[in-house]
Amino acid sequence: MNTINANELKTRGGTAIESALQYDSDVAITVRGKTRFVVVDVDYFQQLRECELEKAAREAREDIAAGRFVVETAAQHKERIMAKYGLQLGDNRAV
Repeated sequence: MNTINANELKTRGGTAIESALQYDSDVAITVRGKTRFVVVDVDYFQQLRECELEKAAREAREDIAAGRFVVETAAQHKERIMAKYGLQLGDNRAV
C-alpha cells in the first residue's frame, strides 16, 4: 500500500492520490506518522461493497438453513427489540 502524508496531501491534493493509485488499489494517508485513513479507487470500493453484500446474503442463507430466525409481525418485532434494549415507546435513544 502506498502512503501519503497529510502535508503532501495538503499541498498536492487529489493529484497525490491519483499518482499513488496508479500503482496500488489503495493509499494510506498518514497524520503525524500514523496511518489514519485509507483511500481507494471508486471501482475497487464498489467491489468491496459487493463482497460485503454477498457475505451478508450467504450468512443469512446459512442462518435460515440452521433455523436461526424468528417469524413475527412488525409489532411483535418492535416489542421484542424494545424489550431487548430496555426502551419504551417514545424513547429517542438510538439502538
